[in-house]
Amino acid sequence: MARVLWIDEPGATSDLVGGKVASLAEMTAAGFSVPPAFGVSTEAFDEFMTSAGLAARIDAIRAGLDVDDVAAVDAAAAEIAALIEAAELPDAVDSEIRAAYATLERRRGAEVPVAVRSSGVNEDLEGASFAGQYDTYLWVEGADDVVAKVRRCWAGLFNPAVLTYRPDGVDSSAAAALPGMAVGVQEMARARSAGVMFTLDPISGDRSRIVIESCWGLGEGVVKGDVPPDRHRIDKITLEVLEREVVEQAEEYRFDPDGGDVALLAVPEERRAEGSITEDEARQIAELGKKIERHRGAPTDVEWAIDVDGRLHLLQARPETIWSSRQVAATDADGGGDAVGRVMATFLRAGK
Repeated sequence: MARVLWIDEPGATSDLVGGKVASLAEMTAAGFSVPPAFGVSTEAFDEFMTSAGLAARIDAIRAGLDVDDVAAVDAAAAEIAALIEAAELPDAVDSEIRAAYATLERRRGAEVPVAVRSSGVNEDLEGASFAGQYDTYLWVEGADDVVAKVRRCWAGLFNPAVLTYRPDGVDSSAAAALPGMAVGVQEMARARSAGVMFTLDPISGDRSRIVIESCWGLGEGVVKGDVPPDRHRIDKITLEVLEREVVEQAEEYRFDPDGGDVALLAVPEERRAEGSITEDEARQIAELGKKIERHRGAPTDVEWAIDVDGRLHLLQARPETIWSSRQVAATDADGGGDAVGRVMATFLRAGK
């Protein structure tokens, strides 16, 4: 049984580690700079569900659920989450997660902050993406908290958004088998700046252009729309910066030692109007996008970060979905979609 799989080892496929982690494994194998990560596999999730006898109990809760009854959906999600939180974790699953995190600590020589992200098998289904429906926890430190956040990601398989999500081509009824759920645990890039990149122009579909949005600190500022992003449009062939829009950014997402969590904090005055990335860095990010698109053979949406030492890291890459389904993204602007999708909703509204 493969309970834990590293992204740099064979076998990290989507069926075992879900779409997000499998993408990281693909990018790592192709030689891109991806922060170290491991996936808690779908087999570990199945082992937990079986040992705790949860499948039948959860099916019973789902069976009579009216998905149009908001209060009932919220109550069902809370009941399932409580079951998952309270159930005993198999010793083998617990120990392997802790051992993997300890390996990250040994590599860095200290306690390592990680991002813990749901990585569903059904997140990459064409026309039925569950991306953005599941959970992410940033700057998680210590084995106990990592294990706790893995549980929460499992519980997120039954959060209200997922329980009421009915994409075309997917049987989401209570009678359907539970989809596979894995969890990715990835070392945090200590981002100085971060953002998203599209290897085509998401407004016009022009494949000769690359569009980059960036902010100071963690990419949550761009993803959540809390920070007005800097924007670069770049010629994909020559890497010439065709357009550079720099806005004043007064806040950034970063780790707050006082609160012990990631928070939206003030940007030092001297950096606010400086631009979160330079033109040279924009070209470097665009070059990364070209290489990823060349590797995949198709336009790609990318999440990236530049760390405090100036190193560029690839955090996530997935097939482009915005231009090809822009009307779907536009109607989903205020609720669904993944990180890149939510960012692109602002483009779509602006481009009308």
